Amino acid sequence: MLLVLLGAFIGSFGGVFLKSGAEPVRQGLVYLVISREPPFFNWRLAAGVAFFLLSSYFFVLGIRPPGELSVLYPMVSLGYIFTLLWSRIFFKEPLTRVKFFGLFLIVVGVVFVGLGSK
Repeated sequence: MLLVLLGAFIGSFGGVFLKSGAEPVRQGLVYLVISREPPFFNWRLAAGVAFFLLSSYFFVLGIRPPGELSVLYPMVSLGYIFTLLWSRIFFKEPLTRVKFFGLFLIVVGVVFVGLGSK
């Protein structure tokens, strides 16, 4: 269970780096050529992919037997809680009631799935 939670935590950083690396891609090829970064290499995008790969490794370790996939895999959605926090800290995105309600529903869903395993 802890490995799956660790994977969700690490994976939440993947989204942060993908978003921060998306700006040069949005601006197009001209930006990539005139920027200081080497053409066609964006370290932020590469870091985002690396974080997602690393989180997948922990997911695989966490769902090995005797773990129940139907209980452990929904815990991956707890990464959205971390993502909401990082989006506020790094991108100054607003925290709204609707977002908190959505997170509440995710947590309730994970709890119900966990209770269903007994």
